[in-house]
Amino acid sequence: GNDPFAGRNLHFGVREHAMGAVLNGLSLDGTFRGYGGTFLVFSDYVRPAIRLAALMKIPTVFVFTHDSIFLGEDGPTHQPIEHLDALRAIPNLTLFRPADGIETAMAWAWALQKARGPVVLALTRQKVVAPNRPNSFRNTDVLRGAYTVSEPDGNPDVVLIASGSELPTASGASQELASEGVAARVISAPCLELLAAQDDGYRASLFPDGVPVVAVEAGLGEAFRRYVGSSGLICGIDRFGASAPFAELSERFGFTASAIAAKVRQHLRG
Repeated sequence: GNDPFAGRNLHFGVREHAMGAVLNGLSLDGTFRGYGGTFLVFSDYVRPAIRLAALMKIPTVFVFTHDSIFLGEDGPTHQPIEHLDALRAIPNLTLFRPADGIETAMAWAWALQKARGPVVLALTRQKVVAPNRPNSFRNTDVLRGAYTVSEPDGNPDVVLIASGSELPTASGASQELASEGVAARVISAPCLELLAAQDDGYRASLFPDGVPVVAVEAGLGEAFRRYVGSSGLICGIDRFGASAPFAELSERFGFTASAIAAKVRQHLRG
């Protein structure tokens, strides 16, 4: 036919486990880089192949879309809750949850050039608003795992750290808090594994001693616990989702800028 890509894409259908096994075979052969995709919630069916990729340290790329409850009306059977943390728990695996096109491009570049094990790209279904980064930002900052998106005028009273589609929500919350005299630093965290690999000095520059840290992620969010500590707060989800439009789900599950700002205010009051 006239399709220049005919034969280059394998249509696995609902055979997620077989897909993962075939991708690993491609990666092991080395002629091609194996990559494939499905909804994040169906990573459960791919998990044995992902784990073996991690065990063998082969750079298979798993692209998982519809990465939160915000996929909408498909409902809780298709809405991932525990999946991000479950994947992050696999040794030798690197998971990126990018917030915009720049973070996605850098994640893809890292996967192709630097990966020594499987890579997961967790991507949204809904549109996202790109952050308004400072002039000092460099694309390579993404590959430090986390970086500052916005700073208050003075020292921060709280640090907000978010991944993926929740970064704009955290930024909106910081603006609402600023109007009330609460200074918030906002950090984007596209990759917790790369953040963990940074030196102590870099992590200390993001999370000053004595400043509470609030993590925002539309999932369990427990992977942020090491940075939140005992004085911080995780704004996550610990129950199954619901079938509803994106905006309604944001309200119901507390992932609006106003709802996050309210949780931060309450937490700071103690």
